[in-house]
Amino acid sequence: MTVDPDIFARVPRSEFDTPGRSGGLLDVFRWHYLLRLLVRTGVTTRYRNSVLGWTWSYVRPAAQFLVFWVVLGLFLNLERGISNYAIYLFSGIVVINLFSEAYKNATTSIVGNAALVRKVYLPRQLFAVSAVFVAFVHFLPQVALLLIVCLFLGWIMHISILSILAIVAAIALIMLFALGLGLLFGAVNVRYRDAENIVELLLLLATWASPVLYSWTMVQDAIDMMGWPRWLLELYLLNPITQAVELFHYAFWYPVTQTSLALPPALALNTLWTFLIAVATLLFGQAVFRRLEGRFAQDL
Repeated sequence: MTVDPDIFARVPRSEFDTPGRSGGLLDVFRWHYLLRLLVRTGVTTRYRNSVLGWTWSYVRPAAQFLVFWVVLGLFLNLERGISNYAIYLFSGIVVINLFSEAYKNATTSIVGNAALVRKVYLPRQLFAVSAVFVAFVHFLPQVALLLIVCLFLGWIMHISILSILAIVAAIALIMLFALGLGLLFGAVNVRYRDAENIVELLLLLATWASPVLYSWTMVQDAIDMMGWPRWLLELYLLNPITQAVELFHYAFWYPVTQTSLALPPALALNTLWTFLIAVATLLFGQAVFRRLEGRFAQDL
């Protein structure tokens, strides 16, 4: 997300006159007015000079869903044993889209705002955090479309407090994990632009490394058939993206589906563990970011 340096003309200059030591992510709360400005600018400029505008927020995931549904669901028969495969598929796609946009934009946020980084002092974490929030705003139309379809299938009659909590937990988990990785790769990307290519590769693998197109039981069956150790399944389920996808399945797919497909083991406990993994990733990403941010202006 690239921001025009002129947007800071309305901010009191005294905030920028005296250089200071970064307080890390804590500065994001202290400079919350700048965060709002960056998010608003990122949202309003996303579809500038576009004929369809916000319609693209629906067109892209819809096209992505149709391709996967036709090719994988119908042609390759991956939908076998998965009732309401369309809902199962789309509830996973929206989670992956949130992670992909947040992670990718956070990674390129420093390089994309090089003009600001070189000219003024401000917490550089603001760019990564605002990129994640912008991705969340663009995620809302997709989840709204999913919710509308589920409502037609009687979702409202079967939801519970746990379903709502699962939605909130999945979104928070993805945003924390994407921000942590975005800070890490965003800092490295300033010096080594190979980081962007690595992120593209990881995002390509992310869809296939989580149960978006298939069920988690297929992974379990494959591990049992190959005689591999059981801890591989536990490791697979501790992937924060996998956990977020399964939480969305629990919240949207299970209430509208009569299915014998079992929930992943220890879904609630794994949510706690994956939150700890996401927080650890965030702390590590922040540590690397603060270590490298002193050379951002020179490297840019």
